[in-house]
Amino acid sequence: MSTTDWLKPLQHILNCPVHLVTKSLADWHDLIKDADAVWLGDKTASSIPAEGARAEKAGKTSIVIASADASVELIEIDKPSLQTSEKELISWTLQLNREPVTEKAGTAQSETERSALKLSEWIQKQLESDEPAYSLPDHLTTGSRLFNEMIPFLLVTEQTNTKQGTYAELEKLLRSFLSDDVLLIPLKSQEWLIWGSASLLRDEDAEAFEEQEDESLEDSLASIGSGLHEMLASEWIGECHLAVAYPAVPAKGMVETTILLRETLNLGRKFHVGTNIHLPWMLQLERLLNAIPETQRTKYLEQSLKRADFFVESEMLSTIETFFALDCNVSETAKKLYIHRNTLLYRLDKLKQETGLDVRQFRDAVLVKIILLLYKVTKRN
Repeated sequence: MSTTDWLKPLQHILNCPVHLVTKSLADWHDLIKDADAVWLGDKTASSIPAEGARAEKAGKTSIVIASADASVELIEIDKPSLQTSEKELISWTLQLNREPVTEKAGTAQSETERSALKLSEWIQKQLESDEPAYSLPDHLTTGSRLFNEMIPFLLVTEQTNTKQGTYAELEKLLRSFLSDDVLLIPLKSQEWLIWGSASLLRDEDAEAFEEQEDESLEDSLASIGSGLHEMLASEWIGECHLAVAYPAVPAKGMVETTILLRETLNLGRKFHVGTNIHLPWMLQLERLLNAIPETQRTKYLEQSLKRADFFVESEMLSTIETFFALDCNVSETAKKLYIHRNTLLYRLDKLKQETGLDVRQFRDAVLVKIILLLYKVTKRN
């Protein structure tokens, strides 16, 4: 009997939600470290949990149904009133079926997925180390593929559970969009490191190339990221965030690239709520502001907003953001906002009267940009 065959009956018997999820081994160890109660069965000294092992936290019980070298399959039972006898019965049943379940989990994984999980485990160790190794060890760089320059992406999904077979499904979708030369690495739950072929940046059609010859590397990467996000959001995972970075050689830059992409995604979600595609070259000012202690940022913002509440009125906020997005071009901003040029100039003059800052002047434009970024973070917090 497959997992999905008994999952619904179990949910019916317990009369509560039961979800099937896949976590990395690192995530499992984080879970049991922070859990309110833990039962590890006969593998208490092993890093790989036994079938039936349990971790309980905040009314949710997670029980292992299968484990491999770098991943753990669990059922999550969202029922605070779940009795101890019920938990023990589920664990005991999973232990009885230990051999078939483990065998099935092992055969379900492709060679590509097993290699990806080994890469994931190595990356996690380096990220947690005080002295990380930045180059992949030889046993993880079979063939020459990882020594070719590739485009890195970091995908973070919003859904709270992952269904069985997700790796294969996602890999298939990525191959259809990015070509067959794709490397997919699961990191923490809901987080995926993706490497696509650098050939995506080369347009084989001569006519199309001539039309886009002025397109920069950054524009090309942003375009690829936008298309990939649209495909994933509509065909696979729904709400998600995607960070894209400059091409790099995976064998030499796996750890550094992961760190950069995580920082980029975190900064984008922090300073630009509502944006789903995050680019490191577009977040340089945000990176600088994020390095300033929060107390100082808050103090500066309070001082500024005492005379500049006018910034955050919806109409003015939209006007300023559009003005900045179009490089402070008055004519283009008026067109984008569907207003007369004189109407735009009136709004900018009114902003100057209210705040003393003229966004048509470089110095004042920088100050207003900083104030708006800090306001968004403070308002959300």
